[in-house]
Amino acid sequence: MTHLSFSGTGILNDADIAQLIDSKAICFARPQDDDQVQPASLDLRLGAKAYRVRASFLPGKGQTVKDKLDQLQLHQIDLGEGAVLETGCVYIVPLMESLNLTGDIEAAANPKSSTGRLDIFTRVIADGSRQFDTIPAGYSGPLYLEVSPRTFPIFVRAGSRLSQIRFRNGRSRLTDPEHLILHREETLVGSMEEPFIDNGIAVSIDLAGDGIIGYRAKRHTAVIDVDERDALDMLDFWEPIAGRGKNALILDPDMFYILVSREAVHVPPLYAAEMVPFDPLVGEFRVHYAGFFDPGFGASEAGGKGSRAVLEVRSHEVPFIVEHGQLIGRLAYERMRARPTRLYGAGIGSNYQAQGLKLSKHFRMA
Repeated sequence: MTHLSFSGTGILNDADIAQLIDSKAICFARPQDDDQVQPASLDLRLGAKAYRVRASFLPGKGQTVKDKLDQLQLHQIDLGEGAVLETGCVYIVPLMESLNLTGDIEAAANPKSSTGRLDIFTRVIADGSRQFDTIPAGYSGPLYLEVSPRTFPIFVRAGSRLSQIRFRNGRSRLTDPEHLILHREETLVGSMEEPFIDNGIAVSIDLAGDGIIGYRAKRHTAVIDVDERDALDMLDFWEPIAGRGKNALILDPDMFYILVSREAVHVPPLYAAEMVPFDPLVGEFRVHYAGFFDPGFGASEAGGKGSRAVLEVRSHEVPFIVEHGQLIGRLAYERMRARPTRLYGAGIGSNYQAQGLKLSKHFRMA
């Protein structure tokens, strides 16, 4: 393995990730897919087996995920030909990718956009980890994915991609004053009002009008194959929510909703962003399971002018009313180490550029 050293701090771009692959800092159990590297992240692929476990866990310092699996697994599932993962169950799947990080390179993972829009709860686990989705600098070892379908049973196979990983060199997140400066230069969120900035730049919810303002997931549906697009009738899985001019919506406990931000979101080419997945300061709900926004999302030069943030929302324990314009999440921006060679949406098959209210790629819209 060649020791890599990157000049400058920030999120590594696609060319940097290619260097990590060439130097064996990222290793693959199966040859890399041609489209696996994104502008600022790497898609992670499920391995050949899944383990149904009694409960979610973190291995903790000095312990491996395999040690915990030996204690907690209920049975093994072969993913070679594909298998159904049921709702309400917890599965641990070894990933095809492993890491040999050196220097100051650390990593963070998040569900892919389509994963979040299907209400599939996923978290990456590393040996010795005391936090989910966080891989420290210098980590060398395998990666595992915790998968828990919340609303729909899903069909997955070896090679399915439910999560993605970013690599960063040193500190990259903007401070609040830096967020404000960048917003005034680049208009990060399109709004007539001065943005609310506190550990990121706030986005609000769009519930205005008489048309469709969101979707509520149905229970007891058929299985969704995560690798098939435009294959399912939307109305078999979702109930459209009409606004009827009320400008408000009551979230039912433990129901899953797809909603949309009032503001257009813009991620300049030299930055990436992440939606804060849950913030108790804005309500008793979780918003946006899939947190990564790639460089170029919403950028005019990449065909994304007017792109909204689709919000995956689940209320907890009690009914909760949300109103048009209510703050519902925060976008935290980070610097890229260098501009990616390709931007999100710029001829790379991105599914959600220039989006408004939109379900995942699996559904045919009515």
